[in-house]
Amino acid sequence: MPACHSGVRIEHGQAGAYTIPTDKAEADGTMQWTSTTLVVVEVSGGGQTGLGYTYSDASIVSLIEHKLLAGAMQHDALDPPAACQAMQRAVRNMGREGLAATAISAVDTALWDLKARLLGVPLASLFGRYRPAVPIYGSGGFTTYNDDELREQLAGWVQRDGCRWVKMKVGSQPEDDPRRVAAARAAIGTHALFVDANGAYAAKQALLLAGRFADHGVTWLEEPVSSDDLAGLRLIRQRVPAGMEVAAGEYAYTADYVRGMLQAAAVDVLQADVTRCLGFTGWLQAASLCDAHHIDLSAHCAPSLHLHAACAAPRLRHLEWFHDHVRIEHMLFDGAPVPRDGMIQPDLSRPGHGLTFKRQDAERYRER
Repeated sequence: MPACHSGVRIEHGQAGAYTIPTDKAEADGTMQWTSTTLVVVEVSGGGQTGLGYTYSDASIVSLIEHKLLAGAMQHDALDPPAACQAMQRAVRNMGREGLAATAISAVDTALWDLKARLLGVPLASLFGRYRPAVPIYGSGGFTTYNDDELREQLAGWVQRDGCRWVKMKVGSQPEDDPRRVAAARAAIGTHALFVDANGAYAAKQALLLAGRFADHGVTWLEEPVSSDDLAGLRLIRQRVPAGMEVAAGEYAYTADYVRGMLQAAAVDVLQADVTRCLGFTGWLQAASLCDAHHIDLSAHCAPSLHLHAACAAPRLRHLEWFHDHVRIEHMLFDGAPVPRDGMIQPDLSRPGHGLTFKRQDAERYRER
């Protein structure tokens, strides 16, 4: 068993899954859903408890409690990267990506939170900050929304939260996408408009629609084709109208995938998700890779969890203020950030990421 350098052992860990219904039916270009599952991990040691989570499937609770925590608990509480490496070795034969990566991410974020709490500092100070606050963009605009719902949501982010950018889903009915984009443009005035196809288009179809979206001032085309199609993303990036950027990367589970996407010159802005890419350990690796390739990074979803790490990314563009996750995080966590003039800011008076799980409020949603 490795020696414990700080003298603080990880003494206990547990996980739970909570499935929260959406407030309305939701869909994007390639799937539909009516609920979101939050998996919460808590780890304790030295009189402190660290909190982490992911948006995944309830099935990972067993993996976390029976395999990942056992490995993590062999390591010093001040060494989250060592525990992250051990967890990756533990899932070697079942595959590191997908569900296993989201499970590791939840534990890793809890371990970093525990470390910061043991040291009595906020995570932003532990990581080191390039900026004191993080710009957000409103994200939702689901393809199940009618025009009134679409306009109300997008305009709300601009008028209420001060967002400079908003994003809507496209791709369920490609022939109707230009009309919906026009409706969104009318609702937000001159603010920047992003669209996200979630891989719904073929490459040439995406290029045709990109031209029509450009007529309405769209400046961001996200996952026009599958993020696994790096050649297709590169082709689209090379041919979209001037002023439009191609973004992808939210399904990167490892630094290897991030490096491959950057080396393929597939995107103008890379997205990474701390709840998928092996937690804070993996997300900060992605941030370093983006910096080395001179490509901006955008944090994908889970804004309350990303906030402190986003302050530490040298080339951060912005953080996604995703409707589902904003709603859940404000329902179930004390300390969730509130936008001001399109920015969110870490509370440096609270150790760790500053979030406290509202266990009693969450209990009615508990699945495992």
